[in-house]
Amino acid sequence: MTIFDIFEETYIALKSNKIRTGLTMLGIVIGISSVIAMTAIGQGAQASIASSIQSIGSNLVLVTPGAQRGQGFQVSSGRGTARTLTQGDADAIIKEVTLAKAVSPEISGRYQVTSKGKNTNTSIIGTNSSYLGVRNVEISEGSFITDQNLKSLSKVAVIGPTARDDLFGQGANVVGETIKIKNIVFKIIGVTKAKGGTGFGSQDDMIFIPLTTAQRFLAGDAYVTTISVQANNPESMTEIQDQIKVLLLDRHNISDPTQADFSTLNQADIVATASSVTGIFTVLLSAVAGISLVVGGIGIMNMMLTTVTERTREIGLRKAIGAKRKDINLQFLIEAVVLTFIGGVVGVVFGWAISFAVNYFGIIQTSVSLSSIFLAFGVSTGIGIIFGYYPARRASRLHPIEALRYE
Repeated sequence: MTIFDIFEETYIALKSNKIRTGLTMLGIVIGISSVIAMTAIGQGAQASIASSIQSIGSNLVLVTPGAQRGQGFQVSSGRGTARTLTQGDADAIIKEVTLAKAVSPEISGRYQVTSKGKNTNTSIIGTNSSYLGVRNVEISEGSFITDQNLKSLSKVAVIGPTARDDLFGQGANVVGETIKIKNIVFKIIGVTKAKGGTGFGSQDDMIFIPLTTAQRFLAGDAYVTTISVQANNPESMTEIQDQIKVLLLDRHNISDPTQADFSTLNQADIVATASSVTGIFTVLLSAVAGISLVVGGIGIMNMMLTTVTERTREIGLRKAIGAKRKDINLQFLIEAVVLTFIGGVVGVVFGWAISFAVNYFGIIQTSVSLSSIFLAFGVSTGIGIIFGYYPARRASRLHPIEALRYE
């Protein structure tokens, strides 16, 4: 029996009961499409999170205060609540950490901002002129905060596009307009370019003012909430992180590093951690979707066993006229593989369509990779072999005389 004869017989066998064949393939279609879609959603979420983290700056090392503890050091308010970082620490980093390209101390908080009868609650960032380069912020209109603004405690502001739209309307020309923060009037001198993103961390929904002005009129103290340090290149971030730890421990007179009243965070570590978490969820989603593949495989085995039973006399006749055991085995095995392969192709198409629809309607970003498609084909073919082997082996072992007597 030639390969062409085998595939012809396979076509006839699968076509003879279209409804049963279609329902059996449906399990594989659902399984493969689920795996493709879940993997695409997971990979898309991973890429989206990594992109969001990268957008906060280039080669960034973040220095934040430690935890503010209650009386007796028994109760911790959480990291970042202590007031342990100052402008002096930022100046020391600029002087002592030679690998640092730029340093931008910041003080941040959420305030109610009003203008012309409208108001919004948004993040106010007190910072310096280095913030643009350190945090990859660009100006679309006007200018950013200058060193002169810091020296003179100028009441000027640079507004993000989302905050602008909330206060003045979509795309309004706001340079020269005024806003009030804690009943203090600030003049808008610039608007930043849109970077995208949502939530409290969106740089489009921020207002930037001079650091000294924020400390004097809003916070009422000289502390900073974050010191952003930009490295010259990604390779030097870890070394800069170590240098900052040594420097600040010495400045704060702390001999035991475990008692540090500050913490440092490497941007590459943030990306790696986020990617690891989303990677685990991707595997979990794919594993859950893969359960349907096992169910589909069991359905194929059930169908093939039924087919063997229905075609017992045919198998006996084939063996009686000279068909070998390997011919019968190959015939039923190929039927199972073709069934799963076609189901795999349809499943890939459906999975890609689902991923495209999820991305098109803005539900979540998706990314279909070639590796997931090849994996889907490999899995579907493997299922055909694994779950088709036993029925094929059972058919090949039928005794021709007993098979011909079967009613």
